[in-house]
Amino acid sequence: MGYVLSAVGRVLEQPTAWGAAWEMALGTAVQQREGDKDAVQRNRGTVALGRSSETETATAREEPVAVAVGMADLVNLWRLVEGADGGPAWTKMMEKSLPTMTYRAWRRDAQTGPPQYQSSSIFENASPEEVRDFFGDDEFRMSNRWDDMLIYHKTLEECRTTGTMKVHWVRKFPFFCSDREYIIARRIWKLGGAYYCVTKGIPCSSIPRRSRPRRVDLYYSSWCIRAVESRRGNGGGRGATACEVLLFHHEDMGIPYEIAKLGIRQGMWGCVKRIEPGLRAYQQARAAGAPPSRSALMARINTKVSADGFARRSMESLSSSSGGDGPETADDAQETENKKPATRSHAAARLLVLGGAVALACCTLDQGLLTKALIFGVARRFVGQRKTL
Repeated sequence: MGYVLSAVGRVLEQPTAWGAAWEMALGTAVQQREGDKDAVQRNRGTVALGRSSETETATAREEPVAVAVGMADLVNLWRLVEGADGGPAWTKMMEKSLPTMTYRAWRRDAQTGPPQYQSSSIFENASPEEVRDFFGDDEFRMSNRWDDMLIYHKTLEECRTTGTMKVHWVRKFPFFCSDREYIIARRIWKLGGAYYCVTKGIPCSSIPRRSRPRRVDLYYSSWCIRAVESRRGNGGGRGATACEVLLFHHEDMGIPYEIAKLGIRQGMWGCVKRIEPGLRAYQQARAAGAPPSRSALMARINTKVSADGFARRSMESLSSSSGGDGPETADDAQETENKKPATRSHAAARLLVLGGAVALACCTLDQGLLTKALIFGVARRFVGQRKTL
């Protein structure tokens, strides 16, 4: 998705009378947010782990890679998939489609922490195993550049028994922001006929923190991959010939949360739709005999869990911990957001929104798509309105 950053770059490089004001607004928003985050980290000495609920923080400690992601994480993801996590209702953002792909997205706001996103991507003529390997293949992610914000990846540790990996990522940000780095652990279970992958940020003392790139501690990006019936009627009676990916994602990159929503809503689809050609290129490469990468081979090491009794035990533990069933989700809820009245001059408000939204573009699905959506949305919106500034 290099065209996204290029488009924004062309806009920013154009000589304008308001360039200095824009940079001042952007710099103030980013520096204030990043300064506040540093202060919190120093005072607390804690790192928030990526979970569906942001009400918990955990003291930073390292665990062996084999147990960095455990059964509790699987249960948490399963509850998200089943709509039984007890969190706020989801608000539908969009529904789009291509000839061989259907996409839907929702958002919700937790009591604390960043906005949370859920999406459903259905790929025609694809198997769960192909899609599992595709999203787990860091080497292809970089070589094909379907995720062109990933500029560095390295496997730090791996467990050949559980398939758990500890990975170091660096993602490219716009020139006026420092790049972001992630230390993530990921593990895949096979539950029934579906694959459940948990990816979350974890502590890592072996890689010291630096001012650049800035480390993202709060990171959660997990998905469920399962076979589904084709929505295009091209199954020919052959059963499930399509594959659905349910993604749950949130992270805290040190940018104001409200600003993030503006660009993401505008640019999400323009970025997501580029996953589809990346997947088809991956299928073609495999069909031509290209060997799987190391990370793709690790994605094939899955912990198998019997579906018998798993749902019952998970729901029983949820009921005992919450005292009852969680609130109903609202997949079909209509968008009810209203624009807030401006508190400053119209031009200043636009500059701050533009600056902050582009600055947020630093992220992942997946891992990275929200960031690119934000950049694309801001660029498109700005080009259409710049004459009125």
